[in-house]
This record gives sequence, structure tokens and C-alpha cells, in this order.
Amino acid sequence: MMNEQFGGYALLERIGVGGMAEVFLARRTGVAGFERDIAIKRIRPHLSEHRDFVNMFLGEAKLAAQLTHSNIVQIYDLGRIQDSYFIAMEYVAGRDMSALMPKTSERNIPFPFEYALKIASQVCEGLHYAHSLTDQYGNPLHIVHRDVSPENIRISWTGAVKILDFGIAKAVTQVHETKAGEIKGKLSYMSPEQVLGKEIDARSDVFALGCVLYEALTGQKLHTGTNDLDVMNKIVESHVYPPKYFRDDIPSGAEAIIMKALEKDRRKRFQTARDMQMAIDDFLSEHEFSPSNVHLANFLKQQFEDELQKEQEKRRSNNQVLSKSVGKTPPPPPAISGIHQQVTPAAVRQSRSDPNTVKVRLTTADVAALKRIADTRGLQPEDIARDILQNFLKYHT
Repeated sequence: MMNEQFGGYALLERIGVGGMAEVFLARRTGVAGFERDIAIKRIRPHLSEHRDFVNMFLGEAKLAAQLTHSNIVQIYDLGRIQDSYFIAMEYVAGRDMSALMPKTSERNIPFPFEYALKIASQVCEGLHYAHSLTDQYGNPLHIVHRDVSPENIRISWTGAVKILDFGIAKAVTQVHETKAGEIKGKLSYMSPEQVLGKEIDARSDVFALGCVLYEALTGQKLHTGTNDLDVMNKIVESHVYPPKYFRDDIPSGAEAIIMKALEKDRRKRFQTARDMQMAIDDFLSEHEFSPSNVHLANFLKQQFEDELQKEQEKRRSNNQVLSKSVGKTPPPPPAISGIHQQVTPAAVRQSRSDPNTVKVRLTTADVAALKRIADTRGLQPEDIARDILQNFLKYHT
């Protein structure tokens, strides 16, 4: 295992890498034995000097940080350590749909339609929250994920479903604006309007989720071709074989939900993710089996029993390595916004009569920055200030 120290985080394992960033399983420790496993998404070193990439990365973090929902991966922190920008986010131990679907195929197990619909229902709930989000003045942010795909739908070992990576989502407040007509996302899950470069809305995410459901239940991608242009043409034509063509045990009610989500004309689709969720939940409530998160968790664990055991062993190994590191001098903490630069040695005066007393003179800009950080993290400004000053004194006095 790796045990690289990255500011106040211990990087345990690299769990993903893409063109723009790499993702690590990391651990943050604190007072009284506090510790939390998180995911660190760090911009690739060779891209740190490219302003466009940095702006896109910051735009992703600022957008995603506004999303607080049980079905969306939570962002905890955004910062820069030396020359590396990073996002600290919720780590979801489990598997993506991109791993679960082929796993059932390998084991010759048809993906249970009840579980596929249960997963889709929770994805709908998270999407509707994001689609409906407004700013502090009540103005809609018009967020569209634009990359709803098996890789971005994760199921935890406890059965919770989380949407990942709003990194190419579009909002009116996004730092990096997508050029007109530019296509982003995974081609096989794009809506016809997205392929054509038209203005898209929540109904495009509904179509993409329909593609995921179709693939999970039939074992076939909705549209394939010899090259990207061929796939794009098929998406625009949007000829869809009903799921029962590939699998005759799919109930008509479930098939109707999928086909409505995949309508070429978006006016005929579910108009919101909430509409799709209600249709799924109504179907499951009348079906003889409506799975809970516990059922979903058990199903996931059964498919990945061997891998789960290895993960647990690796976790124990990580804990042993980290426990041996206790007592070593920790590295300087990560910079948080601009506060560390504003609180200078001249601004900190420790009382000789009471070594536990610290008096600080903060500017108006300091106070405003503290409030912004506190609002983002759901804390009080004095808590943030106390943490910053304790770290400052630890390393500068």
C-alpha cells in the first residue's frame, strides 16, 4: 500500500485516474482519535499550470459543494497544497454499476429488475434535487449532470445509492463555460438532443438513466456501432428494441417506464426525474417484491463476496501501517482559502501571563473569509478560526 502524506491527509491507495485528475482513498485524522476515510481528487501535476483545466476543476468543486443530498456524493473541502489543487469528498465503499452489471453477467445471473428499479429510483431522487436547486435568492441554477452512466452510479455496501461526478454538469454559475455545440459525457448514454449539440435540460438526464436501466436489464447497450459517428447516428434515429426483445421476464409495467424514459421526443418523456421516480415507486409498491436498501446491500455483497473480503483485509493493513506512523511529526496542514496568508506572525500575540490565551486582530476581509468557509462546511466562524489559529501556533511559534 502507499502511505503518502498530502498536507493533513494520508493517501492510502490510488483508486482512479482520468485525463484531468487522479483519485485516492485517503484518511484524515484529528483530536481524540477522530478519523475519517475520504476520497481525494487531485488535479494531474502536468495540468496544474493550465488555467483552463484549473478553472474547470474549481468549477466542478464549487458546483458540487452546493449539492447536499443523501444520494449525491458530498464535497468536504477544496484547497491547494503546494502546486496541487484538490477536492476532499465523501468516500463510498462499494461498487459502481459499471462493475455490478458485468459481474452478474459473468455469473449468469439476470440482473433482478426489482433491484435495477430500486437503484434507478434513488438516482432519480438525487437528480431531481440537483435539477431543482436554486441559489440563495430563489433563482434556479439549471443544473444538468450530463454524464449519468454506470460509472457514475455507485452502490455502497450498506445499499445506499450515490451519484458521482457532477464534474461536467452545467449550471449558470459554473466557472468553466462549455463552448456552444461542444459535446461532453459518455456517448452511449447521451440523449438525441445532447448529441445534436442542442440546449439540454433535466430530461436529458432522464434519458441517460433510461439507457442505464435498459443495459442493466437486457445486458445490451442501447446504441452501439462501428465508430462514434455510427453510434451518434443511431442515437439521433433513436430506434429502440423493447427490453422484452432480449428478456421476456421483464414485466410490462417496468418496460413501459424504460420506454417512456427513452422517448426520442423529450416532450413525451418523463418531464422530471421526480415523475420517473414516482412511476418506479408506484410499480414497486404494487409488485410482489419491493426491495429495501438491506436487500440491495445483500445482493451487492453476494456478487462481490471475494473482493469484499480482500477489501476488508486491505483496510486492516492500512490501519496497521497508519498506527505505526503515530508519533511522527505531522506535515503542515493544508491551506484553507486565503486565511493562512492573512493571519501572519505579526497578527498573533500570545499572552505571557496566560499561555493558553491568544489574541488575534482580524481584518474585515478575514471575517468575511471565515464566514464563507463556515457556511460551506456547516460550522460556526469561531470554530474555523480556532482550528486555523491552533494550526498556526503549532507550526509557527
